[in-house]
Amino acid sequence: MSDGMSQRTSMMIGAEGVERLRGSSIILCGTGAVGGYVLEGLVRAGIGRIRVVDRDVFSESNLNRQILATTETIGIRKVDAACERARSINPDVEIEGMDVLVSEETIPTILEGDFDVLVDAIDTMRMKILLLQAACDRGIRTFSSMGAALHMDATAIRVAPVMKSRVCPVASRVRSGLRGMDASGITCVYSEETPIKCDGDRDEFGKSVLGSLPTIPAIFGMTLANEVIMHLLNR
Repeated sequence: MSDGMSQRTSMMIGAEGVERLRGSSIILCGTGAVGGYVLEGLVRAGIGRIRVVDRDVFSESNLNRQILATTETIGIRKVDAACERARSINPDVEIEGMDVLVSEETIPTILEGDFDVLVDAIDTMRMKILLLQAACDRGIRTFSSMGAALHMDATAIRVAPVMKSRVCPVASRVRSGLRGMDASGITCVYSEETPIKCDGDRDEFGKSVLGSLPTIPAIFGMTLANEVIMHLLNR
């Protein structure tokens, strides 16, 4: 990261803080509506090493809320677009793309290596719970996004230990999946707004298509990125 890029950040956290972020490493699972903004915040903060994990490609429906989705990236693998954007912002970032689905079979490989933090920004419930269970088992410090879809009230967004989250149906299912485990190392971003009901279909994989604004996932993502940064700076 160039001195010019780090100038404003250094004014806030000092040269030592900048170096600490440069020496940090993150695994980011999911580079969509929330995860794309997580990546944006972390790369611009100067995180030195990032592994991004996603099996999806961009579609036209992503254009309303995903920062990595443009008319030029439709049909492109999300990990490829994520890596390209990261390098276009900070050519010095060490970024690795894993074009795999988060699953019971792939999680050991995804979590392999020496990384400081895991960020969970995936929206398939079974895979999310499996990933968070594995993080608990391994004692990996984790920051996780709960449900950003079906929300409109930015003032209802909260940060808390996952087992103390409330209202959010996604968080409820996650808590059930983690019951009996030591989940003290998982911080989540969630909303206390009751999800808005809207009619939706299912995609080709049988997953519900949920309504979403451009703004709320972005706030979720940047909030997660900020929590990671503060953790790495011991603040």
